[in-house]
Amino acid sequence: MTLTRTPHSAVRRPPAASVRWGRLSFRCHRRTVQVCAASLAVAALLLAVSLCTGAYAVAPADVARALFFGTGDRLAVHFVNQERLPQALLAVLVGCALGISGSIFQNVSRNPLASPDVIGFNSGAATGAIVAIVFGGGAAAVAVCAVGGGLATAAVVFLLASSGGLHGVRLVLIGLGVTAMLGSVNSYLLTRSTLHNAQNAHVWLIGTLNGRSWSSVQTMAVALAVLLPAAVVLNRQLRMLEMGDELAHGLGVRVTRARLALTLLGVGLCGVAVASAGPVPFVALAAPQIAMMLTRGPVSVLAAGATGAALLSGAHLVSNQAMPLFAELHLVADTQRDGQLPVGVTTGVLGGAYLAWVLFHRRRGRAV
Repeated sequence: MTLTRTPHSAVRRPPAASVRWGRLSFRCHRRTVQVCAASLAVAALLLAVSLCTGAYAVAPADVARALFFGTGDRLAVHFVNQERLPQALLAVLVGCALGISGSIFQNVSRNPLASPDVIGFNSGAATGAIVAIVFGGGAAAVAVCAVGGGLATAAVVFLLASSGGLHGVRLVLIGLGVTAMLGSVNSYLLTRSTLHNAQNAHVWLIGTLNGRSWSSVQTMAVALAVLLPAAVVLNRQLRMLEMGDELAHGLGVRVTRARLALTLLGVGLCGVAVASAGPVPFVALAAPQIAMMLTRGPVSVLAAGATGAALLSGAHLVSNQAMPLFAELHLVADTQRDGQLPVGVTTGVLGGAYLAWVLFHRRRGRAV
């Protein structure tokens, strides 16, 4: 692998370098690398804090012994290795997948609102997963049905939006309509299931990491190991498509083939994320935009993924601390002090605050 410096152009841009590995070459911007490193460091710090805190507090030294040696207090070993660590790692992996998926769809459609949770892909994946849950399918069936539901929804949305192009307000409006219809389908499926399956599906629909085990982490890790390199390879075409179809075609990009590959990649990422943690809202919408504000340069799926990992890790930590705080404020019963708030509730609140902040700054004419 060789690293060569790219000359500066007349237009001032973030410093960049060309990274070559065999026949593959990538442009690497220094600020993008810094943002990725900082976001991953924040995610790692939040993961470490989440291992220490909770209904059963564990000292950092005991966490280290439980992680590296499996020794110490039995409760500490159980909580750290079997409950908190799988959930914290899953938050990092799911946040990364949602951030990359949101970056793909927002830039393919050239619309900052075209994230998979807004244009219906998460809802389609949720419908497929609910069908598997209602009929008693296992984790593998839920994952397959979630990805299949997301692909089917993507096909419907793109078919309906094809006459008006995949950019502008049309795609978002069609996606919102499909999301509303799928919400009704999901509600009907819940009414036709048993009480136990309906309760499980209802909690899962909110978006939660509670009760997730190492099997979910393994599924998510394998999916990212396959899909993340593909996203890095296709990042150049994604940046070309952001400039428009005609210019991308003039630069040698096969527009239809690139858009199809990126769409399949984005749906696959959001599908496995939904199968692992449910349709967690707002992460796919906010992570790419925050990453672009921080990098101040071209879109990078790696920066969006790292930002998404940090966002969902932070939301997971807040969710773990919410119930004891609510009990102190007498907002919930003391018997619920040891419970965990679904992470989808936290991301929904934080996402609403983020949107309000964006609208406030745009109304004042400030760039965000």
